[in-house]
Amino acid sequence: MSKFTMDKMRNVGLISHQGAGKTSLAEAMLFVSGTTDRLGRVDDGTAFLDFDPEEQRRKLSITTAMANVNWGGHRIALVDMPGYLDFAGEVVAGLRVVDSVLVLVDAVSGVEVGTELFWRYADELGLPRLVVVNKMDRENANWDKTLEGLRGAFGDRIVPLMLPTGQEQSFRGVVDLLNQKAFSFALDGSGAMAEQDIPAEMAAAVGAAREQLIELCAEADDELTMKFLEEGQLSPEETADGLTKGVRAGRIIPVVPCSALRNGGTRKVLDAIVMSLPSPADRPPVAGSNPRNGEEAVRSMSPAERLSALVFKTMADPYVGRLSLFRVFSGILRSDSHAYNANRGRTERVAQLYVPRGKHQDPVDHVSAGEIAAVAKLQETVTGDTLGDEANPFIVPPIEFPDPVYSVAVRPKSKGDEEKIGSGLARLTEEDPTVTVSRDLVTGQVLTSGMGELQLEILTERLKRKFGVDVTLHVPRIPYRETIRSAVKAEGKHKKQTGGRGQFGHVYIEVEPLEPGQEFEFVDKVFGGSVPRNYIPAVEKGIRESLAEGVVAGYPVTGVRATLYDGSFHPVDSSELAFKIAGSLAFKKATSEANPVLLEPIVTLEVMVPDVYMGDVIGDLNKKRGRILGLEPTGRMQVIKAQAPQEEVARYAIDLRSVTQGRGTFKMAFSHYEEVPQALAEAVVEKARKGKEA
Repeated sequence: MSKFTMDKMRNVGLISHQGAGKTSLAEAMLFVSGTTDRLGRVDDGTAFLDFDPEEQRRKLSITTAMANVNWGGHRIALVDMPGYLDFAGEVVAGLRVVDSVLVLVDAVSGVEVGTELFWRYADELGLPRLVVVNKMDRENANWDKTLEGLRGAFGDRIVPLMLPTGQEQSFRGVVDLLNQKAFSFALDGSGAMAEQDIPAEMAAAVGAAREQLIELCAEADDELTMKFLEEGQLSPEETADGLTKGVRAGRIIPVVPCSALRNGGTRKVLDAIVMSLPSPADRPPVAGSNPRNGEEAVRSMSPAERLSALVFKTMADPYVGRLSLFRVFSGILRSDSHAYNANRGRTERVAQLYVPRGKHQDPVDHVSAGEIAAVAKLQETVTGDTLGDEANPFIVPPIEFPDPVYSVAVRPKSKGDEEKIGSGLARLTEEDPTVTVSRDLVTGQVLTSGMGELQLEILTERLKRKFGVDVTLHVPRIPYRETIRSAVKAEGKHKKQTGGRGQFGHVYIEVEPLEPGQEFEFVDKVFGGSVPRNYIPAVEKGIRESLAEGVVAGYPVTGVRATLYDGSFHPVDSSELAFKIAGSLAFKKATSEANPVLLEPIVTLEVMVPDVYMGDVIGDLNKKRGRILGLEPTGRMQVIKAQAPQEEVARYAIDLRSVTQGRGTFKMAFSHYEEVPQALAEAVVEKARKGKEA
């Protein structure tokens, strides 16, 4: 694909809280490297990497974009990921295919919730990091306070690689602690930089920061540690070697200041990436398994190895169709060849390969280990699948996307669009695995679930733009159910004479409650032929059909045993239809007298929050009729386990963000049904009655 060997490659993911300037920094890198001929701006809708119409309209990244930058004899693959929490799935996928991370922090706002969440994701994958403190030229920018916040959040591994000369309006450049040189920035968007003397007033601060940096670099290698203890100093080359080893081992996280929007310091950020962040060759082998025998296996990141490539994103490209983005971990994949999908057990034809460059796709004849590329029109491959060699199949562990936590009901504005909604949503969920689509069998609504309100709003806009289907979103109806609390016997008789052959069916049944968790049971206790054997299935069918609509509010009935114990028939007028109707009449009469009650779905919640918000979250759950089941500390976080009615937590994704300032996350799963309190049941019944009338 390129002239770059693996040691000259850098696959770098850009992560941060929304608005910290990831895309602006990536645009500046593209410009100063000559990849683009103008400096794109998010606010102007001219960003090279924010090419989706919704991104340009909303002025925020909603999907992962990438482009390659050539710098200092190296090729840097920039993977720009969204910062808005609704699109955390994009970050989870993107982090699986990069070798290191560039973390942006706003010099005004400091460490924010998105940064904390995505940092945890990077921790789980053991990814080396470089922190960029952006917006150093903004009013209220504070380098020292931001550095202190970084250390408070992420520990003493945080160390400045450069110090800013000035801040806010006086930000003009940096002092490179490693090389003991100062540089001034033009801050006019050109990216121009000039070497200058270190300001005299910064001498003490530079000395102290450099000493701290050298100490951390010395700790990264035993030989360097011994030399530092003996001589008290390291050469610039030794310090650089220790920095590289420390960063790649996760012991050092260097920090660099810049102003991405004004292109001040971009060149120094690129230098830091090349010097300190790892190449694919520096990363450990990829662990996986053989799908045929389940045995664990590893693949070293080498072109000489057998092929293994992980598909991390699927997108619909208007020009080339369905596009699969993948990272090659080992081996070589060529255009116009074949690859084995080990997850599906199918061979895929690989047509033209591309290298993504913003919204453009540059064709290449092959890609090898360490490279990120794309291929169009794979037939069965989806996000998370591994492509490789059929003779030696290998599966990379699938991407574990966060579970959806927010649901809406989708309704077409125009009649007859129901089918188009289904096919359109199915295509869009291929692009975003954090979105699911289902139909609630109780309410009949089509439900779309995702990570938050904005994500699903944008999904519907894409549905309209790409598939011509206009829809509205609604709060889903709660799938209540009904049951009985008493045992009751009832008679059902259907008798009709219309001239000629009539209809006659007559049954006696008993209904009684079942144990919690059991749905329905039909028991035949007819003796003596009072109901002929050939009509008993019809009685059961009539009762089962009556389960669909209860007598309290018209919701499905559950937890009931119906026993047929007697009846009568007419040798001429009896029929299956007559006994089906008789069974239905008997069941409705019996359930109406058997102390019927309304049931509501109860969900189990696992809420992870910082300690400081624990009391507020518990208080909020108590207001929602929640029951706290237990607390479990995990690091600086608390996991609150609780149960609550689905009705009360239907919008919990929004409520939790409000209560915890976005720092809380949660999982939700259906648990069981419980009786609705009488005072609340009356309101549900009234609402159901008005719905029927409407």
